[in-house]
Amino acid sequence: MHIENILNQIHILPETSMGKLKQCIEEVAYPKGYILLRAQKVEDYLYFIKKGCVRAFAPLEEKDITFWFGEEGETILSMKSYVESKKAYENIELIEDCELYKLRIETLQELYNEDIHIANWGRRLAEKELLKVESRIIASELLAAKERYDDLLLHSPSLLQRVPLKYIASYLGITQVSLSRIRKVK
Repeated sequence: MHIENILNQIHILPETSMGKLKQCIEEVAYPKGYILLRAQKVEDYLYFIKKGCVRAFAPLEEKDITFWFGEEGETILSMKSYVESKKAYENIELIEDCELYKLRIETLQELYNEDIHIANWGRRLAEKELLKVESRIIASELLAAKERYDDLLLHSPSLLQRVPLKYIASYLGITQVSLSRIRKVK
């Protein structure tokens, strides 16, 4: 996915603002299994997924808890580092080899002060990330595991081909055995 498409799906930018922002973005690639963001570390960058699939998880002693998957066109960031320059609570692991666009948060903050269009783009980025979090919280609290699975099938069906079932089960808050039972009913 091209960077212009990713940036404009957040908020459409005038050509000059798009040019300023694109000048600060670098393309990078990392292999499957790479930990892109680390818990307990202040993250200096945010990323956009050009190609590949990732998962966000909280590392716990007994098992990791997966709470988000990202695919092409999505943003990867630690909101804690982005907003407050504080340590992240999550890890981001690449589930596939990934091509990413990388942007230094400090540089983006400087652009916010220079260009109102980029500042408005940043506001929309934060709003959209907040809505994603709100949606995940509401789903985890109000929906049964089968309903969360059905929602995943409806909104992100490709994840079932791209993501190991152990991560899907963790995301749904159930065991792999329970996930197998839900899938058999389909």
